[in-house]
Amino acid sequence: MSSKDLTGTNLSGADLTGTTLTGTNLTGAQLVDADLSGKNLTGATLTGANLSGKDLTGTTLTGANLTGANLSGADLSGKDLTGTNLS
Repeated sequence: MSSKDLTGTNLSGADLTGTTLTGTNLTGAQLVDADLSGKNLTGATLTGANLSGKDLTGTTLTGANLTGANLSGADLSGKDLTGTNLS
């Protein structure tokens, strides 16, 4: 797994093409307008991250920690959320 620490990083509008995010710490990250479609966020920490309005088509969230994340308007339809913390 990746050990990247992007805590509090402003990734709004970022082009994340080719970026590996598996296991990445994205605590408090701003992800508005960042393209996360098709990204593997398995085991990632997204505590308090801003994912409002995100189209998460093809995004893998298995085992991710989304505690306190802003998911208002995010499209989670059809997601396998096995082991994902949504508290």
